[in-house]
Amino acid sequence: MLDSQTAHSHEGGDAIGWDAGKRTRGRKRHLLVDTGGLLLRAVVHAASVQERAGAKLVLTGITTVFPLLGLVWADAGYANRVDRGLLGWARDHAGVELVIVPRNADVRGFQVLPRRWVVERTFAWLGRCRRLARDYERKPAHAEAMIKVAMIRLMAARLAGEDIEPQGPIETEAARRLQDELNQDPQ
Repeated sequence: MLDSQTAHSHEGGDAIGWDAGKRTRGRKRHLLVDTGGLLLRAVVHAASVQERAGAKLVLTGITTVFPLLGLVWADAGYANRVDRGLLGWARDHAGVELVIVPRNADVRGFQVLPRRWVVERTFAWLGRCRRLARDYERKPAHAEAMIKVAMIRLMAARLAGEDIEPQGPIETEAARRLQDELNQDPQ
């Protein structure tokens, strides 16, 4: 799964831009994750760079690192009605099939899209790291490194079998409701 997130920059630094769609000054984080939501590649650049150009940075040489990768899902921001050139580029140059997961035009506001929720969940995991709530780094390479450190911490906690306790009233209530659903007897 491939998606991007615009992070507001706290201070100046290299590669700061304006994302006109989100009306935010900062950097854009592109993440390519596996089906479990674990990081395969992260690229950070100025927010003014379009998603299609950022996808090329993410997908370039990806099959040399992950030779079994053959299919990548992405949202409609990576290929629209005007420019569908990224789909052919991904097939010809990156060696992967890029599949666009379309939104339902009838539904307004937020909706969970098939397969896309996995990368959104990864962004939520990263958002729990205070250092990644905003972009505090001076250089994009440092921002990429902080994303990798956060994912290493998450994977190490999973390997150690640590239970991550819910933080705050919303997470506590969500955990309680999930536990109630699991404890209900099927009738």
